[in-house]
Amino acid sequence: MTIEQKIETFLAAGSFGVVGASVHRHKYGNKVLRCYLQNGREAIPVNPSAKEIEGVASVASVSALPETVKSISVITPPDVTETVVELAIAKGIENVWMQPGAESPTAVARGEQAGLNVIADGSCLLVVLGYREH
Repeated sequence: MTIEQKIETFLAAGSFGVVGASVHRHKYGNKVLRCYLQNGREAIPVNPSAKEIEGVASVASVSALPETVKSISVITPPDVTETVVELAIAKGIENVWMQPGAESPTAVARGEQAGLNVIADGSCLLVVLGYREH
C-alpha cells in the first residue's frame, strides 16, 4: 500500500485510541486528541494517570480500549511504543500510526510482522486532518 492508502485505511475506523494523550494542552498527545475531536471523530485517550482529558473519559491502557477501536495514534517515547505495539497486537488493533518521534525500528518491524497497517514515515495526523489551535 502507498502511504496515502495506509492513511485512508487508518482513518476509515469508527473510533480511535490516542496512546500518550496528555492533560497538558501544549503537548502533542493533547493536540492529537483535540484534532480528532475537532474533526468530529470519536477518540479515546489512553493515559494511566488521568481519568479524563479534554472532557473525554480516558482508559489506562491499550488493553482497556473498547472493541470498536481498530486504529490507534501513538505519541509515546520509542521504547514505550514497542510495548504499545505488543499490546495492540494482543488487543486486535489493526492500524497503528506512530506520530513523528514515537517510531522505533523494532516497533515498526514487529507491527508489520504481525500484519498491522503501520504508519511511521513521519506523516503527522495534525497535518493530514488539519489541526487548529483554539
